[in-house]
Amino acid sequence: MLGKSHSRRRWLLGLGLGVPAVAVADATRFEPGWLKVVSLKLAKGSVRHRFVHFSDVHFKGDADYLRRVIGTINDLKPDFACFTGDLIEQAEHLEGAVRELRALKCPLYAIPGNHDHWSRADLGSLVDVCLKSGGAWLPDRQVDLGKSGLVLSGVDRMSDVPQPKAGATNILLLHYPGWADTLPQKGWDLILAGHTHGGQVRLPFVGALILPFDSGTYDMGLFQTPAGPMYVNAGIGEFYYRVRFGCRPEITVVEV
Repeated sequence: MLGKSHSRRRWLLGLGLGVPAVAVADATRFEPGWLKVVSLKLAKGSVRHRFVHFSDVHFKGDADYLRRVIGTINDLKPDFACFTGDLIEQAEHLEGAVRELRALKCPLYAIPGNHDHWSRADLGSLVDVCLKSGGAWLPDRQVDLGKSGLVLSGVDRMSDVPQPKAGATNILLLHYPGWADTLPQKGWDLILAGHTHGGQVRLPFVGALILPFDSGTYDMGLFQTPAGPMYVNAGIGEFYYRVRFGCRPEITVVEV
């Protein structure tokens, strides 16, 4: 018969082994597909626009997951959707990702990310999806939504950043959040960024363990920057390892 002290040691050992096992299972099997919807209300009165922001799909062939993401966006019935880059990593996955994006039931405004460029894919089909949805492909471009008073701009190269339009609500799509510190143009009403994936692994009281280049001090969420308020989306997919811990994939609903 085991003594109380021996039983306690066995229980503690089991707990010590069990907690890491649960954490690993959560990080590799559950959280990467555990999509969340985050609300960001910036309107200081009546809401004029309600749209979604998503980023960093890193599509590698999981059509069921991306279909669920697009279905969730459609269920939210936004005025439009903003995508801030990194749809793919390899060119071979572009058409599969675009096939799912065609199911969006709202205009899509998008910019590329570093992995889209690095894939060396011809992004023409992605541009086509944006245009046919009623949206626009926005790297270093600007589109005025007319009577709405909303102007959307996109950045791909720091040398070609559009100017905010006077008298309008100006929203800037930016892949790298660290660029907000050195943008030559200031006074944006809202900057939307991605790239960081929120760090993918976040520990309590510590936050993100690792961030990619050009993240600056901006990991996830709403920040005040020299160029204006910026929201950094935690992303839909993962880079390199399919791991998330304390950092679920995210669709952001923005109200302005």
